[in-house]
Amino acid sequence: MQKSLFSKYLIPLIFIGLTLGSCDGNNKKTNDTEAEEESPAGYTLVWADEFDGKGEPNLDNWAYEIGFIRNNEAQYYTDNPKNIRVEDGFLIIESHKEKVENETFVSEEADNWTKNTEFGEYTSASITTKDLNEWKYGKVSVRAKLPKGTGTWPAIWMLGKNWKEVGWPKCGEIDIMEHVGYQSDSIFGTVHTEAFNHIKKTEVGKSVFIENPYDDFHEYSIEWTPEKIVFLLDGTAYHQFENQHKTNAEWPFDQPFHLKLNLAIGGSWGGLKGIDDSIFPQKMIIDYARVYQLQE
Repeated sequence: MQKSLFSKYLIPLIFIGLTLGSCDGNNKKTNDTEAEEESPAGYTLVWADEFDGKGEPNLDNWAYEIGFIRNNEAQYYTDNPKNIRVEDGFLIIESHKEKVENETFVSEEADNWTKNTEFGEYTSASITTKDLNEWKYGKVSVRAKLPKGTGTWPAIWMLGKNWKEVGWPKCGEIDIMEHVGYQSDSIFGTVHTEAFNHIKKTEVGKSVFIENPYDDFHEYSIEWTPEKIVFLLDGTAYHQFENQHKTNAEWPFDQPFHLKLNLAIGGSWGGLKGIDDSIFPQKMIIDYARVYQLQE
């Protein structure tokens, strides 16, 4: 997510039949959902948010990102319940076409786009577990239904704990799922490191065919060990990144990472084909976020 990903057009599309894990479009929790809470074989559940209750997200689990954050995206992130809330057993991240004042605006002459843009034309939300909940290795799974339309850019992703100290991409990034609205039948799983990243056009990722990510829930996961990171869609692996046992430049993944959930609008990748203003509001609906670790 911390990037421009035009080069992903060059990544071959992998077609996988997706009968596993997709459910009907009903936005109510079901008995089937509750039954799936049992840990996968060999794993122990160490952290989860099932988004039960009503109101704002659990602030023991999540922190808000506020304002213009990254990637020259068009949305202004808020903590407004219009943009982010828990209801009916789901986390709702909702984007709107509306004008909002940028609280960090300095002047139009400022060098940084986050300070020279006086108003945002869209609102949305982004939450992170940074400094609250971070994990080293394990299986991370998020079940979600995606927004629809050109200009949307939802993401489920992770950054290394040392992000502030060493910066991106040295900290490492794991994109569990990214989707751009103008490629409606694809999701992407990618890693970024100092050696492998979009700046050098060396990021390592793959796209996979997905059937109806808008009306059906799908589970987006990684299985992360000291040897490799495997990307899964509805329990089916479609990509893996292996530890070459060289340096941190290739593999910065032997440290805790935190989780982010966001719905971006426009930006360096999501906005490559513009933004269709007729689509708003749009929602990213999350059923659960779960972290498991291997049993010893």
